[in-house]
This record gives sequence, structure tokens and C-alpha cells, in this order.
Amino acid sequence: MNKHILVTGGAGFIGSCFVEYALSQGHQVLVLDKLTYAGNLVNLIHVNDHPGYRFFRGDICDGALVLRLLNEYNIDAIVHMAAESHVDNSISSPSAFIETNMIGTYTMLESARQYWLSLDNKRRDQLRMVYVSTDEVFGSLGESGIFTESSPIQPNSPYSASKAGGDLLARAWFHTYGMPVITTHCSNNYGLRQHPEKLIPKMISRALSKQALTVYGDGKNIRDWIHVEDHCQGIYLALMRGVAGETYGFGGNCERQNNQVVSAICAMLDRIKPNEDGSSYAALIHHVDDRLGHDRRYALASSKAERDLGYQNRYASLEAGLEQTVRWYLDNQEWCRTILQSSGE
Repeated sequence: MNKHILVTGGAGFIGSCFVEYALSQGHQVLVLDKLTYAGNLVNLIHVNDHPGYRFFRGDICDGALVLRLLNEYNIDAIVHMAAESHVDNSISSPSAFIETNMIGTYTMLESARQYWLSLDNKRRDQLRMVYVSTDEVFGSLGESGIFTESSPIQPNSPYSASKAGGDLLARAWFHTYGMPVITTHCSNNYGLRQHPEKLIPKMISRALSKQALTVYGDGKNIRDWIHVEDHCQGIYLALMRGVAGETYGFGGNCERQNNQVVSAICAMLDRIKPNEDGSSYAALIHHVDDRLGHDRRYALASSKAERDLGYQNRYASLEAGLEQTVRWYLDNQEWCRTILQSSGE
């Protein structure tokens, strides 16, 4: 069934990938994005001419605007992924994270609830809202174990705490008001058009400019990596097949130490774009003081999504998608400069 989908944060990394996927499935997509440092229209150039795509610049904290768009575009489904997401920024400037990730999520939920109550019974039964969260709300794992949908929320940074606040609001709006909200969690994303502040694109860009590849602490912090295309497929399945009030996790089953990720990037660059002097990019690796509140390990199970939604990872390993990602950044350095300039960096 063709749907009219509102996507918040659709000009960001994950958002732009989801917009492209939803359009490819025959849906109409309206993007609402404030175009802060992490959102940029250059991420949506490839869908500009699609007849099903519309863009509106605006703030998710503006409830009157959100409600107007929901009514004006006869929205059938909402994917809320607009968020402040950089942990370092949350440590130095937490207020923006509380405003966007908690107040913004509250505003989206309440505006969507007002719209939902105005619909006829058939459309009310069909409407779904997906709140896109993160595995970081669960805190840090030890050497063994894996996060699941029933793991306790134990955030350790202002970023993860603000996202956990959104999780709790979504849960409350379902249980109190019956609002048909679905929550998803994901592990670390990577892939095309990720902001150069994040680990993988940052290491690629710094290596190409011969800058130090700074790694926090001993570099043995472990993350589970999921390709953004797999994550967006999961969000889509949750929207189309998910049960209101449920949560679904999407992990990559690709746990790697940060040291291993950076070394793999260096090895690929050594092969694809070798230094003229024959030196390895790995010589640029430099360890710095650890980040405050740095979680040691994340890993997230996808078994519920596989069982209930038919979800499957297309990228079976980090290496399966990492070379594609490295090559894309090599070919799109102008995109990186545009994003960094618009971010004021």
C-alpha cells in the first residue's frame, strides 16, 4: 500500500538513506529537517527529481508546524529520527541534546497524537509512528552478553540519556494514550554520507590529509557495526510489519575493537590509494586520553526482528561494506568539504 510518510531528520546520514529506500518502495515522502550541522540538503540531491519527494525546513520542537504538515500532506506513517547524536558534543554542550532528543520527541509524539485522534477509525488503525533510538541507551556490556529489547535502560552519556528519555516518552504515549508508536534500536551505523565527525569517515578523511588518526584510550572499546542500508531496511520493516508498542533491535553481528576498525581502514587505503613514499597510513595512528563516560562494549541482538519482521542483514560482515564506504569517501572528498564547511568546522 502506497503511504504518505513523514521523515524527521531526513537530510541526515541515516535519514537520507531511509528516504531513498522508502521512495524506491513506491511511497510518498515528506522530509522535515532543521538543517543543523548534521543535516544537509546535499545528502538528498540524488532524490531531488523524484516525484514522490517533498522537503520542508523546520524544527520538530514546533508542534503547530508538525501538526500542520501532518494534516496538509495526509500523513499515514511517521519515522522520527531527527536527533543530536555526537557523544563528544553532548559532553561539552548537553542542552541541545535535551532540547532536540527529549523536548523534540515529546513534541512529535503529542502532535502525532492530536493528528491521530482526528482521523477516521480506518486511518487511525493504520497509522504507525517509528521512534528511532540507539543501543547506547542500554549502557555498557562486559566481555560477554548482548543487548536485547528487554535489556534495562542504563545510559552513561548525555547523548544516550537524552535518547533514553525519548524511549520512555514513546513507551508512555503508547501505554497511556494508545498512541501506535514502535521503537527501534540499532548498533553503530556506517556507510555512505555519514558525517565526517564519526569514527569511520573521520579516519578516512584524516588519513588522506596526513593528519593524526586519534584513537581514544587503548582503542579496545568494542562496537557492533551495521551498514546503514541494513538498518534502514529494518526501520522500514518495523514501520510496515511492526506491532504498536513493541521495540525491535537491529544489530550488525559485526563486533570490532576500535583499533581493528582503524587498522582495517588503513590497510584498505594502503591498497587502494598507497602513499607515494611507501609508508603505511597506520603510522598516523595516535592514542589520546580516553573520552569521559566511554562505554566499553556494545552488541545488539536482531533475533526478534528476524523472527517477527523477516529482517536479514545484507552485509554479513563489516569488511563486506567497509571497502565500499572507503571508496565512496575517496570519490566524494568535495562532499566532505561541503559538509564540514556547513558545520563550521
